[in-house]
Amino acid sequence: MLRSSNLKPFRMREKLSTNQQVKYLFEKFYIQLSDPSYIELDFLSYLIAIFRPKRKSLYYQVDIRPLLDYLKESNEHRDLFVKYMHRVLDQKDFDQLITDTGIISYADFRYEIKKRFTEKYLPSQPPKSTLQYVLNQIFYHSKDADWVAAIPAKQQHELYVICQFNSLYESEHNFEIKEILYGLEVLVQRITGRAMETDVSKMVPEFQNFDSPFIAIMREFNELNDRFLGDHMQFMTSDDLAYKQILVLHKQCENYIDTAFSNSHRFGISIKVNQSLLRIRQQLERIKTILSFLVINEAQEKMTKTIAFAQTLIDYNCRKSNIRKLVGQSTQLLAYEITHHTAQTGEHYITSSKKEYWRMFRSACGGGIIVGVMCIIKLFLGKVDTSEFGHALLYSMNYAIGFTAIYLFGATLATKQPAMTASALVAAIQNGASGQDQTRHKYWNFAIFFARLFRSQFIAFVGNVIMAFPVSLLLVWGIQEVFHFNPAANKWLKLVNELNPTETPMILHACIAGVFLFLSGIIAGSISNRDKHNSVYYRIEEQPVLKKVFGKEKTAKVARFYEKKWAGIVSNIWFGVFMGTTASVGMFLGLNLDIRHITFASGNLALGWFGHDRYLSTEMWIWGILGIGIIGFFNFLVSFSLSLTLAFRSRNLSFGELIKMAKAVWIYFKISPRSFFFPPEEKKK
Repeated sequence: MLRSSNLKPFRMREKLSTNQQVKYLFEKFYIQLSDPSYIELDFLSYLIAIFRPKRKSLYYQVDIRPLLDYLKESNEHRDLFVKYMHRVLDQKDFDQLITDTGIISYADFRYEIKKRFTEKYLPSQPPKSTLQYVLNQIFYHSKDADWVAAIPAKQQHELYVICQFNSLYESEHNFEIKEILYGLEVLVQRITGRAMETDVSKMVPEFQNFDSPFIAIMREFNELNDRFLGDHMQFMTSDDLAYKQILVLHKQCENYIDTAFSNSHRFGISIKVNQSLLRIRQQLERIKTILSFLVINEAQEKMTKTIAFAQTLIDYNCRKSNIRKLVGQSTQLLAYEITHHTAQTGEHYITSSKKEYWRMFRSACGGGIIVGVMCIIKLFLGKVDTSEFGHALLYSMNYAIGFTAIYLFGATLATKQPAMTASALVAAIQNGASGQDQTRHKYWNFAIFFARLFRSQFIAFVGNVIMAFPVSLLLVWGIQEVFHFNPAANKWLKLVNELNPTETPMILHACIAGVFLFLSGIIAGSISNRDKHNSVYYRIEEQPVLKKVFGKEKTAKVARFYEKKWAGIVSNIWFGVFMGTTASVGMFLGLNLDIRHITFASGNLALGWFGHDRYLSTEMWIWGILGIGIIGFFNFLVSFSLSLTLAFRSRNLSFGELIKMAKAVWIYFKISPRSFFFPPEEKKK
């Protein structure tokens, strides 16, 4: 091996042409290459580095012609290089590259993320007797597989011939074929065992009365493996009956997994089951890919498939730590199930007729009344002599009880709508008309649907705001009349300034509230999905002790209440905790964190006005009223944007759709601006 001092000149000559670098490298490593025992990878690593593109834009312009020409011109160096390559690659185990590399583990999602992050920066190193060790040392960049695959096929074939490689099907003792067969056998055994686990098989009741395709494919592979080993087969043809049968069973296994994923709508799905299904799907894809290398129909395919097999293994190894793909695959289905719940709930927040519009107004007024009461309670809780933790606990209880009461009484908190309705909007696009001729119609229907959502949100804001103000005012006046003191007198300026963006970071605080509104929607969908997957409603309904104590009918009512309300209750409790603890957490961290909510802003303006002996300057009124609108806008914008992003992600829709949606909405707004604020006139019969 070269000493570090000998490597510096090579580094200093990187400005040489590629041809000169290749020649210089061979000359510097001449002694090492001449040693029959030299199997270190320094030379090969530096050789790869010469051709590795420096920029992504050059990945598809890779040219190894300088190496090929040099090997053809220098007979001595070519002979040394060929012997060296055979020493490095001879009898290197690669079965784990087939069975494990790039396939997610059965462990939980967090473990897999942690594992891949660690692998990305501190990769595990297998034994030096494995091919994966060689690949780790020379193709250590995650994008190496891209430029290697882009090397012209003609140059790949030339290098193959120059190096005097044997194909997979002509190796000594059939070593490579045995490695492939062993890798396939392990994969088949693993998918069969996991697919038969209860938590996976219960997702596919359609297959319960049929023979499992996984058991059948395992039997076929065992027979095929025995044939290869017993008859010393090196390959089979595409007409082989066993091969055809395996392909049929493989398709049935894929259908099994696809059905399990599609049934998540009926049964819910956990992250553990999602990971198991993803792993089985990846293993099935791996089996199909690797199996194809055992099929040879014409002699010239041997070299082509050998090269392709090498590229496949390089690709597996380079992408084994891909975190983005893991997150995308692991979260898409769960995001869909969560947003599916919010889409169903969101439909109830979108009005169509004038009757529904005014019903929404009355419901929002009910929410405004409860918030007005919460404003007064919070004012008194602020006077309690306790620690910051104590205030956080008291505020959280106030918010949680109030929001839960709004939910259970059937009232409406306007800002809860965006997180719910965004999924309903995306569902409307996904379920809309399809086909090139109907594209315009689809987005036009979406624009009408959005107008319904916007006017529903508008009237909900109006109902919340116009009731929170008078209720807070009436209550604080009543307290002064009964107890002869003004509870808002000492805090009026703070209450008013909180609505002024020139005095406080009001917009940031409104955005924080929007994030919490989004998270509360996620929690509701997550709880609903979890309970559905665990059959909680059915388990309550059939709980023998409950049926004996309360009777079947009352137990069934409890189960229905739990099914309809529990996710919303938990969501509102957590929303209250988020809202109540933000200021205290901000103080602990030394950050100016707080929340601003449009309905509470209205109530606080009333308290501020009354606290200052029912007088505010014109500037304070202007900023107060304007501040309520700004807070509502950012509450809506943040929660709706985050929910819309998640909904797009869950349904695998392109954000290019968003531009078309926005154009349709804008055109419809110019045609009928009134419909964005008021319901259309009902046609007389």
